[in-house]
Amino acid sequence: MSKLQVSAFSVSLDGFGAGPRQDRENPLGVRGLELHEWFLPTAVFRKMQKLEGGSQGVDNDFAAKSFQNVGAWILGRNMFGPVRGPWPDDSWKGWWGDEPPYHVPVFVLTHHARAPLAMKGGTTFYFVTDGPESALQQAKEAANGKNVRIGGGVSTIRQYLTAGQIDEMHLAFSPVLLGEGENLFAGLDLPKLGFQPVQTTAGEHATHVILKRG
Repeated sequence: MSKLQVSAFSVSLDGFGAGPRQDRENPLGVRGLELHEWFLPTAVFRKMQKLEGGSQGVDNDFAAKSFQNVGAWILGRNMFGPVRGPWPDDSWKGWWGDEPPYHVPVFVLTHHARAPLAMKGGTTFYFVTDGPESALQQAKEAANGKNVRIGGGVSTIRQYLTAGQIDEMHLAFSPVLLGEGENLFAGLDLPKLGFQPVQTTAGEHATHVILKRG
């Protein structure tokens, strides 16, 4: 049965999943890239960039596992790009170049309609204007029994958390204090939502925590 999961989502020690003031120069917000310094050296990330080498070990193992058995993704519009309001044209095709790292259907939450965007490597972006429930239904159908992964951002994860629809979260806690940005946990009662930590593993540059909903 298809599960809804958050995987390899980087969080600061003070709970921020992105920095403030996201723009084209700072796609993860100011200082947001620091959250992902555990991921950038891994062999998994370097392979995504068509590069050789990269670190092995715990961090790389968790990175690799995050892509396993994923049949579709859901992204918030901010994760797709910095464009706000109605799409001026179809020129923006994401942060990732001609071949995004997803290789499966990706459903982007937005208030503004846009035609599906097929990219190299099997990724097609579908722009969903009728809400997160519709995006989840479409993603599960497209996943064909595999899991659906929420790539972010923070507000998208929080929407599905508060709706009680996320089954499992893998959070990578980076040894960083941001002090501002988008806080993943603010105002949320995770135990009340049914979550408990089931695994904590120290990696080379992050601590990996698995939370599951009972």
